[in-house]
Amino acid sequence: MSRSEVLKSMLAQDPGNSFARYGLAMDYIQSGELDLGVTEFQRLIEANPDYVAAYFHGGQALEKLGRLEDARATYEQGVTACQRTGDAHALAEMSAALDLL
Repeated sequence: MSRSEVLKSMLAQDPGNSFARYGLAMDYIQSGELDLGVTEFQRLIEANPDYVAAYFHGGQALEKLGRLEDARATYEQGVTACQRTGDAHALAEMSAALDLL
């Protein structure tokens, strides 16, 4: 069973498993399935709006897809999430990503 299959199985048993959802999104991104990765990041953000890494990596995937306005909106939402959670490191990364757009 592949890593993606294991993660999908975990999500079938517990759709709210943020760790498995993030892992599946990253697997999709790494395999070049950017649209599927973005979809999983969006699902993760809807279920767990404080999972700040989803905003950063989701924004990066959107940039690769050429969806720059969507990437900007995702990073901006991520900045708000970082401020809410107090994650200064992720805040710096997302702010830098915004500056580069």
